[in-house]
Amino acid sequence: MIGTSWGGLQALSQLLGGLRDDVHPPIVIAQHRWAESEAPVLGRLLQDHTRRVVRDPDDKTPLERDHVYVGPPDYHVLVENGHLALSTDAPVNFARPSIDVLFDSAADAYGDRTIGIVLTGANSDGAKGLARIKDRGGVAIVQDPATSEKRAMPDAALAATVADAVLPLEEIPAFVYGLCCEAAS
Repeated sequence: MIGTSWGGLQALSQLLGGLRDDVHPPIVIAQHRWAESEAPVLGRLLQDHTRRVVRDPDDKTPLERDHVYVGPPDYHVLVENGHLALSTDAPVNFARPSIDVLFDSAADAYGDRTIGIVLTGANSDGAKGLARIKDRGGVAIVQDPATSEKRAMPDAALAATVADAVLPLEEIPAFVYGLCCEAAS
């Protein structure tokens, strides 16, 4: 699970581009966007940086290996056991999709098998959700605030929980690869 806001396109492009092809778990992204944004544009831009299938999910889209799901504008994305759900509930932290909503639902659905990553952003969305992932035994990764285009989001995440890793963006893919290799062993 990845959450980002301001500066997210560049950060996501670098992170997805740096992930090895043998990292197979599904990736779900909550990126703050305007409600009027054209839904598939972010996915098309990210597709240029990865061989995984990148798509905006529909309600009840099954989670599949080697896929990247980008939360559509003006919908919360919730992880349920084996699939994604979309919601038009009220914005959380002024955002829909909300990173906290995504992370909370993933922690509830997958507990210690959840990896949460907070990247650059200009508010505190994702901090509570990352703490919940950590509380459920999952892994909390935060982009080093000093390397973030906007450090408010990583700073808030670090204030909310003890991260398993605080890394410059370019080191996150290798750390995730290590986690996935350990899980497969």
